[in-house]
Amino acid sequence: MEESRKIRKAIIPVAGLGTRMLPATKAVPKELLPILDKPLIQHIIEEAVSAGIEEIILITRSGKEAIENHLDANFELELLLKKSNKKGIISKFPQRILKDISILSIRQENPLGLGHAIFCAKPALEKGEPFAVFLPDEFLLSLEKEIDFYKMMKNYSLTGNGQILVEKISKKDVSDYGIVDLLDNKLSKGKTKIIKDFVEKPSINSAPSNLRIVGRYILPYEIIDILKGLKPGKNKEIQLTDALKKLLKLRKIKFEAVLSNSRIFDCGSLKGFLGANIASASKDKNMRRYLKEILT
Repeated sequence: MEESRKIRKAIIPVAGLGTRMLPATKAVPKELLPILDKPLIQHIIEEAVSAGIEEIILITRSGKEAIENHLDANFELELLLKKSNKKGIISKFPQRILKDISILSIRQENPLGLGHAIFCAKPALEKGEPFAVFLPDEFLLSLEKEIDFYKMMKNYSLTGNGQILVEKISKKDVSDYGIVDLLDNKLSKGKTKIIKDFVEKPSINSAPSNLRIVGRYILPYEIIDILKGLKPGKNKEIQLTDALKKLLKLRKIKFEAVLSNSRIFDCGSLKGFLGANIASASKDKNMRRYLKEILT
């Protein structure tokens, strides 16, 4: 991977209220809900780091301090575990796994949407520096050894084009998502296609494709300048999709769609959260046996 095109920083917005998972998220951030024995946010950060990310920028808010506490050291707990000869548990703690990673938290004072959350990261980015974005609601279980985001990193190192992860969905569901319009709207695994346009939650009849945007992006720094002057769109929020559309119209930046080869779970919903846990458990021989016992 060319050093000049290496993506080092990833923005992870964690300021959401988690309303779809209430009352579970009334006091506990949804990002700390567990997928097996690790909270969701730790899975997401480990995914980013495994592909080469060196710095994590959390866009957070008041009331989410528990996320930072989880990622920080707990010396009293570690000492107790050591005395109890439970060092194996300590090895799974995030500060051990992520010991060489820088983690920075920035407050989003007002809930003005995903675009605004990304703009809040501006002080942590160098001028002209491209970056990644991970949406923590989306949990990806790769169907092959090389994860989707690593492929995106490789593609970026080769072309310098922005990278947008997509998946094929049913046509009836397109109005729930951001959709990409490709030159011929045909995309196969392992290939990329230049994106012609982005459409936020189109009607079934007006959708240009059934390829919806998944929460993994590699974006050029220029998107920050676009977001700075962008007016609120749907729901009076600053939409990332609107900024991507505007950047495309300037014809200075190209974006490539990358077709996911993962099982994708929306862990901001009860259905997706349950699915992520069951799918993860089914990959372990002992847990798979237990699942069969309780489901029969």
